[in-house]
Amino acid sequence: MTSLRETPALLCPRRYAEGPERSMSRLSLLVDLASLLCREVELAALLGAAGERVAEALGADRASIWLVDAERGDLVTHVALFPELPALRLPLGRGIAGYVAERGEPVRVSDAERDPRFDPTSDRETGYRTRTILATPVREAPSAPIRGVLQVLNKEGGAFDDEDERYLSALGAQLGRALSLTTLCPADASHPGLTLRGPFNHIVGRGAAMSPVYERVGRAAGTDASVLLRGATGTGKGLIARAIHVNSRRQTGPFVVVDCTTLPAQLVESELFGHERGAFTGADRRVPGKVELASGGTLLLDEIGDLPRESQGKLLRLLQDRAFERVGGRETLSADVRVLAATHRDLEAMVRSGTFREDLYYRLKVVELTLPSLEERGPEDIAALCHHFARKSAERHQRPELQLSEDTLARLLRRPWPGNVRELEHWIESATVLSIDGEPPLELLAPATLASGADLSVKAPDEIPPGLSLAEASRRYAARCLERCQGNRSEAARELQISRNTLARLLAGRSQ
Repeated sequence: MTSLRETPALLCPRRYAEGPERSMSRLSLLVDLASLLCREVELAALLGAAGERVAEALGADRASIWLVDAERGDLVTHVALFPELPALRLPLGRGIAGYVAERGEPVRVSDAERDPRFDPTSDRETGYRTRTILATPVREAPSAPIRGVLQVLNKEGGAFDDEDERYLSALGAQLGRALSLTTLCPADASHPGLTLRGPFNHIVGRGAAMSPVYERVGRAAGTDASVLLRGATGTGKGLIARAIHVNSRRQTGPFVVVDCTTLPAQLVESELFGHERGAFTGADRRVPGKVELASGGTLLLDEIGDLPRESQGKLLRLLQDRAFERVGGRETLSADVRVLAATHRDLEAMVRSGTFREDLYYRLKVVELTLPSLEERGPEDIAALCHHFARKSAERHQRPELQLSEDTLARLLRRPWPGNVRELEHWIESATVLSIDGEPPLELLAPATLASGADLSVKAPDEIPPGLSLAEASRRYAARCLERCQGNRSEAARELQISRNTLARLLAGRSQ
């Protein structure tokens, strides 16, 4: 997979500066850390890249970010500029980093071999010689629990000084605040340590069902190959697509999404490829399409199965030749864009029925990635997602965090969740907004709500009585689906396997 350290983004290597230039470099790093840690990047590369930048800013030979593992109770690190050992673990209290994690105070050592707190084990295993050390705790505030240790080794030209210590302490606080915005946030903010919920930032899940997904994301991110993301509605295809983008060499380019379910058939090509002035009535100026807007980056075609048959040929040409024309134009344009596609449909059946081009199908699935349903991911992932969404919803709505007792989690684990991760997120958000002091409303926990998927199906037999006209029966069916999708028309259209325009006609009582 492409390393963040190989990309020209804000993590590009910087030489050690002196004077005003050094001050600006250090200030820049303080700002960079927050933006660096809010993306869906692979966490090992993220920590390694952050450590590399810290080493450059301090003029150190090496740097490492040790994290307190809340589950195992020790320190773990991915070490920047340290190829001999890609990861290390250290008990609390051992070595300088272990001492800082246990005591919560910075340490500056000018002669490591003479300091009784120094642990030479790593030096013996790697052949590296540590001379000087500066380490500081990582935490959001001076009184907050310790999340980790930021450590730099062997300053160029001598020992670390008071200014270095003050700066590294400021970085430790900034890093602590930034980590609270990542998937590495603590399960309990009042206790020390962090909880690793998955290898990619902002993607939660460590179960066996997600392992092949992560492996393929890593492989796909290192190439420009087309990727076909498959899975039921609400499984997180868009989030995985973004993870592929931000871990690729195109991460600094745009990430453009086209929802194929919302495009009227007559406007699909204009939306994708743009149009020239005068191409059709109302086209009073040249308008670039999503393909041009995604130049240098990634284009995600969401619900590719809804793309009209007559537009599939031009998309095939784009994938094969990277060429296209705007609607009403004669000039052939080239596109430097990577194409990802996502669908919940059975494309193989659509190929057999002739509604989806076979050649386009094979061109899209150079890499195929299938996301498991929430039920397939198992209780561990569901519980982790519940806690993750509870924290996010509390922050978004400025409400107390939802209290997820063992009984509440047991009830949620028994639910089938036909809408998968998206449905779970909506439930947690609704419960957060309606809760009193973080207690989930009883009506949301009632057996009638949580007992089975039948209670939340698109229709119940007695909800559409006999004797109705086709238009009225269709309207009620569509309205019930829209209600279940919490008013999200795009999602309801996907569930019904129709376009948004058709859904609008059904809701208006027009069956045709």
